[in-house]
Amino acid sequence: MANTVSEREETIRRRVEEERARRLDEAGLLEQKEPFRKPVERPFTAAQKAHTTILISGLTVKHEEFVLGCLEGFGYLCERLPVPDVRSFELGKEYGNTGQCNPTYFTVGNLVKHLQGLREQGKPKQRILEDYVYLTAGGCGPCRFGMYESEYRLALRNSGFDGFRVLLFSQTGGLEQAQVEAGLKMDLDFFLTLVSSLAIGDLLNEVGYQIRPYEVEAGATDRALERCTEIMRAALRDRSFTKTAERLGRVPVAGKAARFLQYLLTRHYTNALEECRKVLAAIEVDRFRVKPTVKVTGEFWAQTTEGDGNYRMFRFLEGEGAEVLVEPILTWLCYLVWQVKQKERQRFGSKGARNPFTHAYRVGRIALAERLLGRMYDRLRAALGGTTHKLVNQLHLQRLGHPFYNTNAEGGEGHLEVAKNIYYFHKNLCHMVLSLKPFGCMPSTQSDGAQAGVVAKFPDMIYLPVETSGEGEINAHSRVQMALGEARRKTKEEFARALADSGRTEAELRAYVDAHPEMRSGLYPVPEDHRYAGTAARFVAHVARRMGAAR
Repeated sequence: MANTVSEREETIRRRVEEERARRLDEAGLLEQKEPFRKPVERPFTAAQKAHTTILISGLTVKHEEFVLGCLEGFGYLCERLPVPDVRSFELGKEYGNTGQCNPTYFTVGNLVKHLQGLREQGKPKQRILEDYVYLTAGGCGPCRFGMYESEYRLALRNSGFDGFRVLLFSQTGGLEQAQVEAGLKMDLDFFLTLVSSLAIGDLLNEVGYQIRPYEVEAGATDRALERCTEIMRAALRDRSFTKTAERLGRVPVAGKAARFLQYLLTRHYTNALEECRKVLAAIEVDRFRVKPTVKVTGEFWAQTTEGDGNYRMFRFLEGEGAEVLVEPILTWLCYLVWQVKQKERQRFGSKGARNPFTHAYRVGRIALAERLLGRMYDRLRAALGGTTHKLVNQLHLQRLGHPFYNTNAEGGEGHLEVAKNIYYFHKNLCHMVLSLKPFGCMPSTQSDGAQAGVVAKFPDMIYLPVETSGEGEINAHSRVQMALGEARRKTKEEFARALADSGRTEAELRAYVDAHPEMRSGLYPVPEDHRYAGTAARFVAHVARRMGAAR
């Protein structure tokens, strides 16, 4: 009897196993496969530093030049890739996955195009793999930015450059990010110099867009900016904090605190920016030209790049008679710092919160970092003449954006797109907001949904979202032209109102400016006046006030 029961159980077990195998086979799951493992990257070692060139790309030309100066100052060989073009986009689509956003295609394809160019020049593939590395930002989150690293590796493998090294510094990795054998040493000095280079790039970019639409001699601004770029790249490369270190030698600080103070107190960068200030102040401008001010926001890469990735939108806007107000990269860095502080506060308020003293210490450190970052930016800004805008307070942006877009939602610029639209409209700092984003960008698409509620609440707002996809340039430019028509109308009405308010004619105001040539300088400070968004209207009001005070 016992044998019969055991035989029956064995038969049932065998039939269950056979049925399981049959169904797994039908589903294609019978074959056991190894789980995916991230490929092991060949290290970039300190011994290879002398003959290895670091390639960088993905920012504006000026930002990249200053990052080159930063890296050269640490003894690295560096090279900046050309601005990505349509050919880069095509190569990215050819060798990458389908369904990626166009920043992926442009940046990945740009790297592949450069490596192919090296190979066509006769450089052996093995030498390319040994003598070059690519440095880019990495991260994670609910969008395709977290997949950039794998896309680079896939496209490099498909294009015949398998094994080419891609180095990442993470947006959430903190100030000390170890690399294997420290080929690229990402320590405190590296990040402080990198942030300084980005801040300087922000300031020179913005001041260039302020001056160029009003220059009397065409091309004068671009020539001056080329000279300023040379000055600041040399300052970042040949940095010397000797005098600051001597002053700090009398103060009992050491280690990281001393290095922080060196970067905060040194006049090395501000002296160089004051030299740039003289170059830019020599540009003659005519601020009576009536031009609409267009604020550019959107996805980080699309609102930053200056080439085909956003249809060369900045120069197109200037060609259509607009003044462009660009967004500093440091706004995004401040947003990342704000996110860390926000998470720490939410963690403290949740179940199982950390010790209140630990929480206060961590929040205090983050708040100090925010203040130091803002102080550094303001020092550099003042050295360049103080005509550029201050960094917008992140708490203020949070309060503006949260009623329309939950500020706990992460990805891309989060609530910033919505908040900045409201901020610049309420402060009357622009006539129109243009939001540039890649086709299918999830965070920006979510923002567009929220922007519908914003525009419904503020019907006088001119807001235009434009999705870029590598094609469709004519359609995008046409849509921008239509929105600019409405912005021009508002600008002309505003200028006429400013003249009426001043009680002067344009001829009288021009005569006064001609008699005071300092007012025709490219860096003459025109104070903000929240009655008017346009530079011409604000200048009219300012000149009229000066004439009244003189009388």
